[in-house]
Amino acid sequence: MDIRVVTETFPPDINGVATTLGCLVAGLRDRGHRVVVTCPAAGAPRDLGEGDEVRGLALPFYREVRFGLPRRRAFLAEWREDPPDVVHIATEGPLGASALAAARTLDLPVTTSLHTNFHAYARAYRLGWLATPVVRYLRRFHNRSANTFIPTAKQAAELEACGFERLMVLGRGVDTERFTPDRRDPELRASWGADDRTPVLLHVGRLAAEKNLGLLAQSWARAQEINSGTRLVIVGDGPERGRLERQLPGAIFAGALRGEALARYYASADAFLFPSLTETFGIVVLEAMASGLDCLAFDYAAGRQLIEPGVNGLLAPFGDSVAFLDRVPDLLTSASGRRRERAVETGRQHSWEAIVDGFEQNLLEVAERSMPQVSSREGLA
Repeated sequence: MDIRVVTETFPPDINGVATTLGCLVAGLRDRGHRVVVTCPAAGAPRDLGEGDEVRGLALPFYREVRFGLPRRRAFLAEWREDPPDVVHIATEGPLGASALAAARTLDLPVTTSLHTNFHAYARAYRLGWLATPVVRYLRRFHNRSANTFIPTAKQAAELEACGFERLMVLGRGVDTERFTPDRRDPELRASWGADDRTPVLLHVGRLAAEKNLGLLAQSWARAQEINSGTRLVIVGDGPERGRLERQLPGAIFAGALRGEALARYYASADAFLFPSLTETFGIVVLEAMASGLDCLAFDYAAGRQLIEPGVNGLLAPFGDSVAFLDRVPDLLTSASGRRRERAVETGRQHSWEAIVDGFEQNLLEVAERSMPQVSSREGLA
């Protein structure tokens, strides 16, 4: 297949959307497909292989996030000259909207993904009045595609109730060769002031208002009431980092990490705190489990899909901060050792290979359904 992927984010960007797309694109290319990626230029060089970086702008209140400018005419010219078998649009910004318009004008098969809980983000930034128009826009955007990929069945059911159509559940995977307990590093733990008996809590993610970071701070305070030596390591960057550093002067802030360095941080901690309430999935939970961490999350998205409470991690009812805090002491007990072993087993069951297989099959089916229409157009040309 000849596949064009249009996205506002792609590696080396550090977020779940970029991680997912990077793995999907690599997997498709390994299977012999031509995949051309179009995305905005970033601060760091991108290794797109065959692809294009286009003009983009950073969000004024969130400089780490960029969006691409519309380029409908450019897409029309490129795809008329070299028509793809299918167009996949991963983000709904101006770049994605112009790609959708161009694909429909040319009658090209197009699929989309819904990766980000935009209406929940609007509420986190005290823009709740935007939630309804945002959902309306997203529904119109995605319903114009052949299929929309969504991470979990629960989210698919919720979106269907809001009028979204033709939803396909596509899970998330993890690189179990990279994210493994074998990367545990005593020297790294020592740099945190921790030995084998020191509990180390880890959080990985964007440091932004929508991530419910106040509960992260409360969780560490609860842990310190039980063991005053408990360390908190925070991996990530974002607009809330400065405030958090002032609020948590004893925490270790590692900044944004990727690759082997990130894998070492995961494996060198003991437990993972994930207080976010705005994820469509939360791929960091899967990475933490594959690395052998005892995870505490809310009962939705990745938490609901991956964690069996008390068996391979801990869950709190969605939005119940008191229950979340009540489960923090359990992270510090020796009983968590068995849960960590089971977490690794869970991680190993979610390879990217199976996820790419499902994605590839769906794109093939969408492309094949359009073939008679393509033949008809060619006959009329």
